[in-house]
Amino acid sequence: MAKTAIAYKEKMKELSLVSLICSCLYPEARKNIMGEFEDMEVKPINKRASGQAFEVILKPPSPTADGSYSITTPPKKRDMSLEDIQKKLEAAEDRRRSQEAHVLRALAEKREHERDVLLKAMEENSNFSRMAEEKLIMKMEQIKENRDAHIAAMLERLHEKEKHAQEVRRNKELMEELTA
Repeated sequence: MAKTAIAYKEKMKELSLVSLICSCLYPEARKNIMGEFEDMEVKPINKRASGQAFEVILKPPSPTADGSYSITTPPKKRDMSLEDIQKKLEAAEDRRRSQEAHVLRALAEKREHERDVLLKAMEENSNFSRMAEEKLIMKMEQIKENRDAHIAAMLERLHEKEKHAQEVRRNKELMEELTA
């Protein structure tokens, strides 16, 4: 199966983009292209609304085909020395310390912000309490002044009534003396 996939890849490299476009535009040229490849078969499928569709069928490789496919192996990792390992470990430790310092810095900034917000809220609360207390004191003073003024006015009216009553009594006594 791997040989078939490699063969397919090689054939696709040979098939240029221009010939693929030409095969879509000129069907007779497509028939010629389909005949050139022995190890794959290209069948056109009914034309779709979105464009032309093809089915590519890979044939099993023939016994006469050359089997010299080069399968690339991944390069071997070179042996690392103790110094290289130490350098990598130190670099990882530096990255860890740097990341830890960054996280601690971010946490400190967050705590500082929380403290600032808390101080501001406490200051606003104390200002509100002080203003409310001042308003209450002013209101109480105004109420006391109004009450004192009201009591003074009532006393004044009472004194006037008392004077009037004395005058009426005096006038009555005078009237009684004159009539008697």
